[in-house]
Amino acid sequence: MLMIRLAEVVGMELWTAWFNAVAGLRPACARWRTFAWMVVVLLGLSLRPELAGVTSIVRVLDLAPALYLRLLALFHSRGLKLPALTALWVRWCRQAFAPIQVGSSLLCLADGLKVAKEGRKMPAVKKLHQSSDNNSKPPFIFGHSLQILCLLAGGPTGHATAVPLAAGIHEGVVWSNRDKRTLLDKLVLLFLPIAQILAQPVILIADAYYASRKIILPLLAAGHQLISRARTNAVAYWPAPAPHKRRRGRPRRYGQHVKLRTLFQQREHFTTIPSPVYGEHHGEIAYRVVDLLWRPVGRLVRFVLVTHPQRGSIILMCTDLQLDPVDIIILYAYRYKIELSFRHALHVIGTYAYHFWMMTMTPLRRVSGNQYLHRKDASYRTAVRRKLHAYHAHIQLGCIAQGLLQYLALYFSTTVWQSFGSWLRTMKLDLPPSELVVAHALRSTLTDFLRIGPADAKLRKFLTRIIHSADPLRDRQMAA
Repeated sequence: MLMIRLAEVVGMELWTAWFNAVAGLRPACARWRTFAWMVVVLLGLSLRPELAGVTSIVRVLDLAPALYLRLLALFHSRGLKLPALTALWVRWCRQAFAPIQVGSSLLCLADGLKVAKEGRKMPAVKKLHQSSDNNSKPPFIFGHSLQILCLLAGGPTGHATAVPLAAGIHEGVVWSNRDKRTLLDKLVLLFLPIAQILAQPVILIADAYYASRKIILPLLAAGHQLISRARTNAVAYWPAPAPHKRRRGRPRRYGQHVKLRTLFQQREHFTTIPSPVYGEHHGEIAYRVVDLLWRPVGRLVRFVLVTHPQRGSIILMCTDLQLDPVDIIILYAYRYKIELSFRHALHVIGTYAYHFWMMTMTPLRRVSGNQYLHRKDASYRTAVRRKLHAYHAHIQLGCIAQGLLQYLALYFSTTVWQSFGSWLRTMKLDLPPSELVVAHALRSTLTDFLRIGPADAKLRKFLTRIIHSADPLRDRQMAA
């Protein structure tokens, strides 16, 4: 009996923290009932062991089958205001997590993700090319092309994680034939409002695809910086030497051009240090730093050439000329954290496991690209917008569910391991658990917590009425 009560107390701690975080999202819902169903969806996304769409939420919470349509209605509801939900979530992450900072600047990670979709009646699905060294990935898929923004946060043990803030489907639908925005422009439109909510300068860390003037110039204009990887064929210029005698006309700005990869041949300019990369405790790397003019942005950019004994050579680029080159190496090494975040979002949370079809949509061809809607009637365009809202609502709620699991993993790791009640071959009790372990711990303590319920009496009554596993009498009948 004492052990059962101890388990209930431990479960209460986790679930109390979870519900306190979710309660702050109430202003994003136009009605209280919309908020209550949003809590149900977040519960399902945080707990479900399999990713079979919305039906897996019904199964894990043991809801009545008739409530399936209620869950679908939430994703399509205009009462769930996505801009407000994203803003509230970003503010909560800034306050609840301990972001890793460099001086006064926060660190954000950005990358693209392509998710396969088989529906021929799903807006924004198009044929996409995947460039990867992994031969298990097909070169072409049909699916949604997304871009995701994460906040880099640290825990008490020094463990770092990429907390998903927001994501958007940025390809597949063209509303106007005058719209010339690229993926880079759309990432800037996703990043700048979030950076304004964070209310601090931000260093954006991204891959070589984002090393472009379309990213750098808007970031610099707003007071932010970029750390990225330069392409191996990149060319920069030494500043032009000052003339001995002033001549007529505009002074020369660009001096001798430099192929950056040729700088690796000048080994005498490299400095060897112990590897500062996150997670590496042995080995040495060699680096060289040089500030050169980069013509796409028309200003000096700091290039850091790095040679790693196992991973080869890489050229890093930073728009902040005051940032230490070793710090640039350390920060770019954190970029792989967003890849880990993608893996958990795909295989644990199911952030992108939505299957919402638009029955009135013209079926897609197998070689289809972008869907141009400027010649469609108003009702068809409205239906496409409604379906895209459902996709983005599912994605944003998935980001929130994953962030809540990461929060519990970082700041309640001991409690999570106590509630886990199972075994993994790779268990390390002195490190924060993964999202999978946190979801298992929450799943094992949900029934005990719902018998007491959250502090909100109205919400407690709603949850215990629709979640059958919260009924103690029903649990005893099933056990008998």
